[in-house]
Amino acid sequence: MDAVTLASLLIVILFLVLGTGTWIALALGIVAYAGMVIAVSAPPGQVLATSVWGAATSWDLTALPMFIWMGEILYRTRLSQDMFSGLAPWMRALPGRLLHVNVVGCTIFAAVSGSSAATCATIGRISLPELKKRGYDERLAIGTLAGGGTLGLLIPPSLIMIVYGAATEQSIARLFIAGIVPGIIVAGLFMAYVGGWALLNPGRMPEREPSMPLRERLAAGWRLIPVILLILGVIGSIYGGFASATEAAVVGVALSLVMSRAMGTLDWASFRDGLLGATRTSCMIAFILAGAAFLTTAMGFTGIPRALAEWIGAMNLSPWQLLLALTLFYMVLGCFLDGISMVVLTTAVIMPLVQAAGFDLIWFGIYIVIVVEMAQITPPVGFNLYVLQGMTGRSIFRIGLYALPFFLILAIVVALLAIFPDLALWLPRTMLEAG
Repeated sequence: MDAVTLASLLIVILFLVLGTGTWIALALGIVAYAGMVIAVSAPPGQVLATSVWGAATSWDLTALPMFIWMGEILYRTRLSQDMFSGLAPWMRALPGRLLHVNVVGCTIFAAVSGSSAATCATIGRISLPELKKRGYDERLAIGTLAGGGTLGLLIPPSLIMIVYGAATEQSIARLFIAGIVPGIIVAGLFMAYVGGWALLNPGRMPEREPSMPLRERLAAGWRLIPVILLILGVIGSIYGGFASATEAAVVGVALSLVMSRAMGTLDWASFRDGLLGATRTSCMIAFILAGAAFLTTAMGFTGIPRALAEWIGAMNLSPWQLLLALTLFYMVLGCFLDGISMVVLTTAVIMPLVQAAGFDLIWFGIYIVIVVEMAQITPPVGFNLYVLQGMTGRSIFRIGLYALPFFLILAIVVALLAIFPDLALWLPRTMLEAG
């Protein structure tokens, strides 16, 4: 059987298995096993054992449960309430006023969470009731939260970056640093859109609240100190060369526990719930990575990635054309799979093409994270949309419509990143030179 026919057959098998509601990890393993049985004489069981063991013992992935645990700890503290209270007085002077709290709050919480869904849910629980009570436009309140939540993938620490770095053997610390500038740009464009919308639609904005004296604003701003210290502890330890990404995750957990204890929210029940929540999420991701590792190895045996690379190479696509094709490919894939599955499922096939086109793999990691961000707010499988659907009771497609402007902004950032690759590469280059 030729590679094209085999690839088509395996894609059909994958979608049939996923259509039955089978777990993604099992679906990947089934497709890998089918490929081995159909096209390869090597024993599938032995390949399964070695590939899963190799994926499970990767030291880089140690950071994954640590950052997840850190997010779980903070989720159970007063961090999000303090963030809203600390940010709100400073946002009132901007066009769009408290709508900016969603974007800025998500940006700050993303720097201590690493998860898009966790960022969206945590900030949303606090901001949406407050914005509704004050009479802000529901469409933009939900849209800013959907878009702002995607920053959980781009602002370090990022679970997707850890998975990508482990899959492609790239420096996770450099990926973290590379995401800072694009993350700030995304947040800035989101805020610019909110301000522009507010100026163009003054009748849909609530009455301006009385201004707060500077002394009271400064007093409220002190509530941001704990989260700022946590960000400095995690990101500063990486950028300063004091800790690797894995060690910085441990620093983050330790600081989170201390902070939670200082806030009076750390007791045995919250500690246990945070640890169990992190364990469940980590096991789910590890299970997916194990299935993807088996699939990656099986694809290598079948020769499909090599054949695909040769086929695309024969088309003589320019790097720009290849990038456009990959962007459309990931947008379609994002309608059916979550971000981590998208990365681990496609790495084995895409990386040879990316390397042949001469793209920097650190840059491509940031590119793929932004495209995955777009998938987080794309119906019908956008995770952020599901989170907001549960919080608001609105149709997932209506929420997707509210998030559309922010989807388009992310598309603009992808184009900017392609035209100006140093947006992602300048900061890690300075880190490397400093080291």
